[in-house]
Amino acid sequence: MPQQANKTEMQFREALAECRTLFEKKLHDYGASWRILRPSSLTDQLFIKAMRIRSLEVKHTSLVGEGIRPEFIALVNYGLVGLIQIDKGYSDATDISAEEAMALYDHYADESLQLMLRKNHDYGEAWRGMRVSSYTDFILTKIQRVKEIEELQGETLVSEGIDANYMDIINYAVFGIIKLSE
Repeated sequence: MPQQANKTEMQFREALAECRTLFEKKLHDYGASWRILRPSSLTDQLFIKAMRIRSLEVKHTSLVGEGIRPEFIALVNYGLVGLIQIDKGYSDATDISAEEAMALYDHYADESLQLMLRKNHDYGEAWRGMRVSSYTDFILTKIQRVKEIEELQGETLVSEGIDANYMDIINYAVFGIIKLSE
């Protein structure tokens, strides 16, 4: 099992590196324009991406030309943006440098990786036996939970917060990237 866990960590890091590369290129092109996203708008963006994956899984065809894998990459990146927005709050303007944005991205990507390693230890690589479509459904469930928590203005009784749901979305999306790469 330890050898398999090491493989998972390596694959996870490789997938995160691919996501980071795209994020950094978009940051160059657009700046940190995502800083203006309020929490509900970010949740809706995650919802759009996850619903597109589900639609492609059901229809088995894309009229836009992009497949499922790029949408999982987008979910990772928007999930990390969500964690940054929770930390910093939203802004009415682009208020951070590319360097600060990348440092925050790296910080939350590492937190998500560490969470995955802890959960993967406890669950014993169960994700490898799952279908990619289940990752999609679990991501949609997490997004629905975030919407409910937003409606409650964060006042939950026993549930994890929005940040924990974002990290789970990131981790399921990375699993999707890995599975679609194998």
